[in-house]
Amino acid sequence: MKTLSCITAAIGVTAAFLAAPLVAETEWPEQGWEVHATSMSYPMLLEELKAAVEAEGMFVVTEAGPTEAAASRGVTIPGNRVVGVFRNDYAVEILRLSVPAMIEAPMRFYVTEEDDGSATLSWKTPSHVLAPYIGEDGEALETIAEELDDVFAAIADRVSK
Repeated sequence: MKTLSCITAAIGVTAAFLAAPLVAETEWPEQGWEVHATSMSYPMLLEELKAAVEAEGMFVVTEAGPTEAAASRGVTIPGNRVVGVFRNDYAVEILRLSVPAMIEAPMRFYVTEEDDGSATLSWKTPSHVLAPYIGEDGEALETIAEELDDVFAAIADRVSK
């Protein structure tokens, strides 16, 4: 009888675990983030983002996300991809101004699939990302950060058209 109780308890715990959501609630930080909900599907938003990056003269240099790896383990989660975007001239100039700031390259867009099948495009603004590296003499780095803010906003504008 004791064994049956243990098995029943284990089944209950397993059922509760499987019923729990596989992703946390979405609460975006208020400072330094841009978040744009779209009516596009996750695959379409990824495709549009890559086209917009190229149209703005930037390059997709990294991509990472857990969705496909989770699926290979039999776990289904909403689409989730981090897309690293940068360009070599920005990298060279940032390195001239602050070696530590280069850890922030590439700067990233985040594409997330919502429960209704739509997708959201979000990113930390480059000026927010680079702010810790801008010292008293950081006017040039601040100018680059603001320029990158404009580039990232232009990419997002292209995606939403």
